[in-house]
Amino acid sequence: MHIVQILRFLDQLQQNNNRAWMETNKAVYQESRHTLLQVTEQLIQGIGKFDHDIALLSPANCIFRINRDIRFTKDKSPYKSNMGAYFAKGGKTGGHAGYYLHLQPNNQSFIAGGMYEPSAEALKKIRQEIDYNGDKLELIVEDKRFKELFGKLQGESLQRPPKGYNADHPHIDCLKLKSFIAVHPVTDVMVDNPDFIDYTLKLFEALVPLNQFLNAALDDLE
Repeated sequence: MHIVQILRFLDQLQQNNNRAWMETNKAVYQESRHTLLQVTEQLIQGIGKFDHDIALLSPANCIFRINRDIRFTKDKSPYKSNMGAYFAKGGKTGGHAGYYLHLQPNNQSFIAGGMYEPSAEALKKIRQEIDYNGDKLELIVEDKRFKELFGKLQGESLQRPPKGYNADHPHIDCLKLKSFIAVHPVTDVMVDNPDFIDYTLKLFEALVPLNQFLNAALDDLE
């Protein structure tokens, strides 16, 4: 199965998001999941060439379950309309900055990296690193290639400066962030390209400096 078949399955699931349909189409889901595992294995091997911590991962450490947690939401749809894999030291739950591939139909896929919603302690450490070495982060996100590929650093932001930092801090915009994410949208046509794996790896490699900066702040949390 080609990667684009995952998008076709997810498109059908989006229109039939119920357990009865999933049970009827279980074989197609399993085939899609198997393809995702294969893609994840290829990406682990590729990322491992420029980020050695990733080479130690297994695909199962990186992919997410398709089942949604519906306990605390009004939307009781049992399944996600996307599939994804996160590559970071310690796997998807290791608490480190990493690389993310998000597959979703109707041109909603994207390639991303950085750190999404770090824990309170990790966020404190990252902000401390920005306070001490914010010039280094600014150089990373203002780099011409970074801006061409990802635009600007994204993430939900505080309205006011975080506790302990002044509003006139030279890196206050970065300090206000609660996530530190770089995102590159991809279309369904791009996902269907035979070179999509190589394309993804090139973008992941461009994220190495950002991830190194963020993870440097977290070393003593291990």
